[in-house]
Amino acid sequence: MIKRILVGIDTSEHSRVAQAYGFYLARRLGATLIGLHVVDIVSIEGSFFHDISGSLGLEPYLDFSSRMREVLTTRGRIVLDEYAQSARREGITAETLLDVGIVANQICERAKGADLVMIGHRGINERFSTGLLGSTAESVARKSPRPLFVSPMRFTEIRKPVLAYDGSERAARAMRAAAELSALLDVPLATITVARDLKLGSKTLNEARAYLEPYSIKTEFKLVPGHAHEGIIGFLKEYEADLLFVGAYGHSRIIEMVIGSNTEYLMRNASCPVFLSR
Repeated sequence: MIKRILVGIDTSEHSRVAQAYGFYLARRLGATLIGLHVVDIVSIEGSFFHDISGSLGLEPYLDFSSRMREVLTTRGRIVLDEYAQSARREGITAETLLDVGIVANQICERAKGADLVMIGHRGINERFSTGLLGSTAESVARKSPRPLFVSPMRFTEIRKPVLAYDGSERAARAMRAAAELSALLDVPLATITVARDLKLGSKTLNEARAYLEPYSIKTEFKLVPGHAHEGIIGFLKEYEADLLFVGAYGHSRIIEMVIGSNTEYLMRNASCPVFLSR
């Protein structure tokens, strides 16, 4: 049961969408929101400023660092105050936290006191980075001790969630989360299994069918031949899904380092939010 939701807060548009999803789920689930803003230590004490001050033989770096921290901390308090005021207007119970450190590390540490973590694809410090997925989101996806909800750039109410099920232990946890949340939101759940071996895929899909049968939700099931990442993204577009449930990082760490993972591909390419179960 989701009763405490941690939301990463900054001034980016992605964060605002994550907040909107946080408000939406908090209202529907009767959950408490925890807004976390992290003053990024890398922005204050990054190698760039060390290199500049060192090359010029200047001492003011330390003063600049303390002033930078003060400015960013003040801005963080303002961001959190605005968030808390918005929550009150929505009638939602909310708490706020302000940390200083490496953003992904602080989110994962605070996640220990939550049931679900919500972040945007990208944060304010990654506006000029390449790709569709920010490095903070990718790092949190790998290290978060709790399920993670990664929001896209646009908010839509959850009406057509999809579960990607491959028979793994983490996919089974995603299936449980999908079933419980779909029941609480009173929405149907579509389940997809993508497999090159259709006989094995059919067996896997039947496992999901048997598990979901006792839940009071409308279900449908789809077996798609091919590679998992491509098949899932294709189905999301065809079905016009508004949420994807998936188990996080199904490959071994060595395989992930060499060829990446289905998880990262789905996070980068899904047009809807992705709910990662661990």
